[in-house]
Amino acid sequence: MRGGPLNAETIVSATEEVLRRHGPEKTTVLDVARLLGVSHGSVYRHFPSKAALREAVIRRWLDRVRDQLTATVRASGLAPPDRLHLLLTTMFAMKWTKAREDPELFATFRVLAADHSAVSSAHVDFLLAEVRAIVADGMTTGTFTPGDPEALARAVLDATTRFHDPTHAAEWNSPETEAQSEAVISLILTGLQSH
Repeated sequence: MRGGPLNAETIVSATEEVLRRHGPEKTTVLDVARLLGVSHGSVYRHFPSKAALREAVIRRWLDRVRDQLTATVRASGLAPPDRLHLLLTTMFAMKWTKAREDPELFATFRVLAADHSAVSSAHVDFLLAEVRAIVADGMTTGTFTPGDPEALARAVLDATTRFHDPTHAAEWNSPETEAQSEAVISLILTGLQSH
């Protein structure tokens, strides 16, 4: 597979390929090294462990998710309720699609999320910050009832856990999932809005 110098990005790409083939439980550093045509020691010079390799793969995927979510929501120019709706539905759709179309890589994400890895925690922190910013904006404009944006952002993510937490991925194939997520979002928006 290797076409140029061995660097972290090349190793992460190879690891992603091996994870897709074998899944998170069966993938070894030796498999990655074999695909690259190098010794496993060469891989370890860049990543200290199998866990570090998996985290690097998921970090790259979550960086793409973050960039796409940020671009979508910030470019929308929508009012806070519509922006929050867009953020949540986009986030759900991205995770549902990844779970369906890239199950082995998503399984790796599920393992890391269950382990409460630094990458998984950083992703949750990013989501909280995005929701908090929208909620605070809604309070500033008078669209949302005044309150603690941090606590409300946490409540929004907690209320929608079933639609974005990888431990619930098996439920996402239900034909009712989208309608159920819309009902929860509607309830959240009704609860947040000034009356």
